[in-house]
Amino acid sequence: MSQKENSSRIVNKHVLWSIGAGLVPLPIVDIVAVTAIQVDMLKQIASEYGVSFSESEGKAWVSALAGNLMVRIGANALKLIPGIGSVLGGLSSAIVSGASSYAIGQVAVTHFESGGTFSNLDMEAARRAYEQEFERGKQVAKDLASEQKDSLEKLERLGKLRDKGVITEQEFEEQKKRVLASM
Repeated sequence: MSQKENSSRIVNKHVLWSIGAGLVPLPIVDIVAVTAIQVDMLKQIASEYGVSFSESEGKAWVSALAGNLMVRIGANALKLIPGIGSVLGGLSSAIVSGASSYAIGQVAVTHFESGGTFSNLDMEAARRAYEQEFERGKQVAKDLASEQKDSLEKLERLGKLRDKGVITEQEFEEQKKRVLASM
């Protein structure tokens, strides 16, 4: 598998984790969690390309690129409204978190693909690229979340078939491996 393919898998995995962290019902806690996920993503992508990484550089990139923090805080504010606010705020925050991670990941992959490092990023060009990728990332986050939900529902259905004796334990395990591999 190529560096770009491996990096794409790293980005998608972190987008999913960011979506999950964005669902945390506590304002600000989700932002801290998503930031940690994004820094970890940068570390893994940098490793894939043999680029030297420091946590302070990763955090600097995240804070410089994720200029949509005010949008994320706005989505968090919705979480403070009892009942429906926590549901709507969580959903919007989850998609924004996933989209932001996707955008940061795409900027990093493109930069490292061209031989860049953490210290030689043209931040203005990167911010423009981030904004474009962020818009694309909203749909990617929605699609990945939907795929995960579908896979989890398949696993649940397989478990019910096994429990009812329609399929054997071995058949269940084989099907489960296929579903998990597709995730």
